[in-house]
Amino acid sequence: MSDWPEIALKMGIEPGTHIDRIARLEAALDIRWAEIDRVHVDHPRRLTGPGHLWIHPGAVTDVFFDDLDPDVLIALWNKHARKVLDAVGWHDQGLIHRVFQGGVSLAISAPMDQLYSATFVVKTAWHYCAAALSDTASLPFEDMIHDLKRVMAQEANPALIALIEAASIHGVDILCDDENVSLGHGIGSRTWPADDLPTPAQVGWSDINDVPVALVTGTNGKTTTTRLCAAIATAAEKIAGLTSTDVVQVGGDILDRGDYSGPGGGRMMLRDTRVELGCLEVARGGILRRGLPTRRARVAVVTNIAADHLDEYGITTLAELAEVKFAVARALVSDGVLVLNANDPIAVEEAAKIATPVWWFSHDPAAPLIRQAQGRGTPCSYIKNGVLTFHDGVAETFTIAVADVPVTLQGAARHNVQNVLAAICVCTALGISDHAIRAGLSGFVSDHKDNPGRFNEFQYKGARVFVDFAHNTHSIAAISDALSSIPSNRRFIMLSQPGDHSDQDIADVTHAALQFRPDIIVAAEIEDYLRGRDLGETTSLIKASAIAGNTDPESILSADSAASGAKMILDLLQPGDLALLLVLSDRQAVFDLLMEHLR
Repeated sequence: MSDWPEIALKMGIEPGTHIDRIARLEAALDIRWAEIDRVHVDHPRRLTGPGHLWIHPGAVTDVFFDDLDPDVLIALWNKHARKVLDAVGWHDQGLIHRVFQGGVSLAISAPMDQLYSATFVVKTAWHYCAAALSDTASLPFEDMIHDLKRVMAQEANPALIALIEAASIHGVDILCDDENVSLGHGIGSRTWPADDLPTPAQVGWSDINDVPVALVTGTNGKTTTTRLCAAIATAAEKIAGLTSTDVVQVGGDILDRGDYSGPGGGRMMLRDTRVELGCLEVARGGILRRGLPTRRARVAVVTNIAADHLDEYGITTLAELAEVKFAVARALVSDGVLVLNANDPIAVEEAAKIATPVWWFSHDPAAPLIRQAQGRGTPCSYIKNGVLTFHDGVAETFTIAVADVPVTLQGAARHNVQNVLAAICVCTALGISDHAIRAGLSGFVSDHKDNPGRFNEFQYKGARVFVDFAHNTHSIAAISDALSSIPSNRRFIMLSQPGDHSDQDIADVTHAALQFRPDIIVAAEIEDYLRGRDLGETTSLIKASAIAGNTDPESILSADSAASGAKMILDLLQPGDLALLLVLSDRQAVFDLLMEHLR
């Protein structure tokens, strides 16, 4: 938002007219921070859907400080933001704040057609807060409001507001972005250019409807659970749309590759008129940056809560991370269902704060929340005597043996057992039959085709090789546990880490990897993920942590990339060996190495 010419162009403001006045507004907000250098303010970001703070669209900024009293800042925000909102005519819009360790998030709500303007409202309100904090003269209030109103006039889209109101009346979703606006989902959707919208009277409402949608979030297991649900929908002869950190996919067609776990990927998939059911992976980053892609999901699941990506956007604790993940409950329809892990203490604690109906899943049929659900007549799922079971609140209505679900590795992959239990609940809530659920689970294989990068097994020169994207302590510990019971002559592991992980994170991950009991460790550099560190710094930390864990230094090798590290291990493999390749980058190159051997 700091590059004003691009924003002006996007909003249709001609240079030489309002541009100089608005540029002055932007520059004026760069308060002389030398006087209060303990404060850092992030650029405001638009909130386009339900999110961490609340359900409203609007704008938010994060303010970081060392020793400022947050109550003082909040009082200034409430005073000046309310004054600016009222002055621009947004009397019905609200304020919210969230205090975190080392800062405060400050947000406003705004009309959906005024979200760029909302970021300038936030900047303007902060200008007056900052002036008060630093005892610095502020710009004349009336001039600032005059500039804001001219920006708002350029951005205003009354036709969009009319459609939003009509969509609410007709009980269907509306998806908006800079280029397009759509009503309904998938086969029941219709899309128009944002600058050429129909009136509500011109819309054929009888042809517009939503399709069943599932939102999948959590720290680990999101992608696998999403893919499981899509596979089950396909077994039910539905054309499933899927978004993930890898692709946007409709049926067998990949619309685009990349990280599409944010709202942009969700809109792309839900506007495809072939889609009969949607499965959306929803990541923490997308929730915090923009919010969720839909307000009309039928079911949402939180797979688990574990330490990963902390210290971003003011999220510093597991409890705060849980709040972010639980934002999916805000996107459910009135009779929607939230599916949760009864064995995750953080999720259990967060669930006590909400009123949304919960379907619990657990590996333990005697877990207190499972027993409680059965007593209350609430559906749940669990594993009992080697059988995955769904209880509809009255009786056990669905079972499938763990041995018949390949992704569980005969039950050894406990993390995938949890993912399967979650998928059973999700797909039942979506109205999919037991027969289709059973067929989808039994046909889903954890290979590079069905579930690329997640616990993929290859046979290589008589050795077993597993490739996984696991990169945090929780996921690597789960993979190591799953492989611990597999007999082997020698054990090899390739380990790499993003540079933005802390020294302690890297030490913890290495410790988790040592649970695999490797004979040889290859520490691989990932140059694309240096993120502020020097070449060799992350691999040196991995080596030091492994040595501190009583690993022989002679058994720790180095590689300059994931592909070269994988080749190093593959060249050493002999029949009866076991290898775990933790691949954060160069995944396709690693797959190619393995597939070349099979040709």
